[in-house]
Amino acid sequence: MSDLFLYSDQDLLLKVTVGNEHAFRQLFSKYHQQLGVYVYRITDSVDLAEDIVQDVFLKIWMSREALAGVDNFKAYLFVMSKNHTLNCLRKIAREQLKKKGWENNFNNVLKSREEETNIYYNLLDEAIDKLPPQQQKVYLLSRHERLKYAEIGQRLNISGETVKKYLQIATTSITAYVHTNLEKLVFLLIMLKNI
Repeated sequence: MSDLFLYSDQDLLLKVTVGNEHAFRQLFSKYHQQLGVYVYRITDSVDLAEDIVQDVFLKIWMSREALAGVDNFKAYLFVMSKNHTLNCLRKIAREQLKKKGWENNFNNVLKSREEETNIYYNLLDEAIDKLPPQQQKVYLLSRHERLKYAEIGQRLNISGETVKKYLQIATTSITAYVHTNLEKLVFLLIMLKNI
């Protein structure tokens, strides 16, 4: 006959309260499977049910002195398990909400960065469009086609020095245009947000 049935729950509890590990193992063996099934029905997760059962029995062992006042151990165990399970589920729900919030914030930052990048490239395109035709050609051949000064000069029938000068002027002009218009745009956005 198994040791589980030799002692009543009350006898085992009294032994556990004074630190008897053997009695504690007997209580664990007697109830852990029932408790696991009960918690699984609430959580629908084998792993979470196992963790909760382990946590509950650990909590019982850690506060074993309080077991002397327990009249119905099975009811005590199942109420404790239900409370711990609900607390775990609340914690998981809070963590998922936080994670969702972080994901939303991250996505918003990405969208904001993408919008900023689009605005910058639109301003860059506008600035290039405003360049005189020859400077525009030099700039595009240099930056987009990655040609060297000599190659650009050959294509456009101008000297390498002229290409260099046009590129310097174009770059300065584009930088000034983008900088000025970005400042205006930022000011406008700030004003719109304050309205």
